[in-house]
This record gives sequence, C-alpha cells and structure tokens, in this order.
Amino acid sequence: MALVAEKRSTSWFLPAPVDDQPLPVNIDTGNAHIARVYNYWLGGKDNFEADRKAAEMVVESYPDIRVGVRTQRAFLGRTVRYLAAEAGIRQFLDIGTGLPSADNTHEVAQRVAPESRIVYVDNDPIVLAHARALLTGSHQGSTAYLDADVRDTGEILRVAAETLDFGEPIALMMLGLLQCVPDADDPAGIVKRLLNAVPSGSYLVISHPASDILADQMARGATRMNTVMAAPVTLRTRAEVARFFEGLDLLEPGVVQAHRWRADPPDPDRDIPNYGGVARKQ
Repeated sequence: MALVAEKRSTSWFLPAPVDDQPLPVNIDTGNAHIARVYNYWLGGKDNFEADRKAAEMVVESYPDIRVGVRTQRAFLGRTVRYLAAEAGIRQFLDIGTGLPSADNTHEVAQRVAPESRIVYVDNDPIVLAHARALLTGSHQGSTAYLDADVRDTGEILRVAAETLDFGEPIALMMLGLLQCVPDADDPAGIVKRLLNAVPSGSYLVISHPASDILADQMARGATRMNTVMAAPVTLRTRAEVARFFEGLDLLEPGVVQAHRWRADPPDPDRDIPNYGGVARKQ
C-alpha cells in the first residue's frame, strides 16, 4: 500500500483507526453535514443527532430517499468499472468522497486494474478520521486523501499532483457534491477550473439530486433539511446539471436518472430524482 500521506505535506493526514482514538475535536456536531446525512441514509453509524434530524426531514417528505442514495452508490460502481475496464483510465480524483462504504472508488478501480491511483477529497473531519479505510489500496497502485473544500481548486490540484500524473487522463468524480455548492459560488466555474487542469482523454462523472423530478417532495425535503444544515443544498434541473458537461463529449445515454445510466439489467421503471452523466474531454 502506497501511503502518500506519509510525505508529511501539511494538507495530508493519516489518522489512527477511529476505534483507537477520540473523535477529532474540530467536529461540529450541532449542525448537519451532508457526508454524515448520507451515511445515515445508507444505514451507517457515523452520524450525530443533527445529521439524523436533517435526514429524517427529507424522509418525511420523500420516503424513498434511501433508495435514491443507494442508486447513487450503484452509479458510482458502474461508472468506475466502465472507466477502468473499457476507457482504460488509471487515475481518479474523487471529490466529495463521503464516508467509506462498500465499493469505494479505489476498490472498484483496483479490482479491474490494480495499478490504479486514486486521490480522495472531502472536508468533513469524520471522513478524515476514517481516511485509513480509504487508503487500503492495492500494492501496485496508490490511494491518498486530502482534507479540502471543493472551492479550493488550487490546493486540490497542487496536492493531488503528488499522486496523480496530470500529463495522463484522469477521471474527475463529483458524485453527490455539486448540490453543496450554491449558484453564488459558481459551481460551473469550479468544474471548469478542474477540467482545465486535466488533459485530453480525461472524464467527468457527476451525480446530482433533481429539482424537476418529484418536484414537490424534493423541494419540501430540501427546504426543511436546509434549516439545520451547516451548508445548504441546492437542487437542480436536468438542464442545469447538463450545463456542467458543456464542451465535453457526453457518453450515451447522456444526462439521465442515475439508476438508468447503463444499468444491466435495467432498474425498475420508476422515477428517482437523481441525475447522472459521464463525459470525455476532447
């Protein structure tokens, strides 16, 4: 296992296992965080009362939210398998990692190509505390973790370059992330800055909750949840999500409900308010 964290860059930190140490002192347990809310929806235990309260506010408005987050995980698995097995991608920059779960990006990629290199990025101290689970990659490849906010693209790119070769194609993974960036912070500009740093042949993968599918339920859930979130979420339409892919070659079937992106066998014909898409940089 190659632990880039051992380079002692000030942005990297390899903690002891969570069971062996107290929780990091800088965790804000009074406000919900999206990574911990997702953890609750997925049946995890790494969440606090504020996270559970926010999660249940959405469940009350949209009872199938747990189905939705599971389809997002399945979408991640399908896209990483495609990129590693068919597109020949060996480098992944996964921003908005979330808490470790089954089939994380490095696990899927390195099953196909053990030499794959993965950099994870998140800004929740709980995710940081679990970083060791995200650094258990293959001996042939490498995995690393960066504690950073997606808005700090310069720092992300600088430190990711310690693990990834920016002269070779990179898959930029942004699943369940951009809803945490309000329009005022120019999420499209963030995506463009990251894409400008990767070469031709790189890929962009996005999943994003929808505002125009089950619109009333989703709007009520988001509005209620945002009253207790440290960083509010922004739902977007299909057209708004598609704009993140402008200038790229969208793979078939384009921007679709995530559970319908190359599912085999196809998922049941039901609407799940979460878009997904994959595109290649020319």
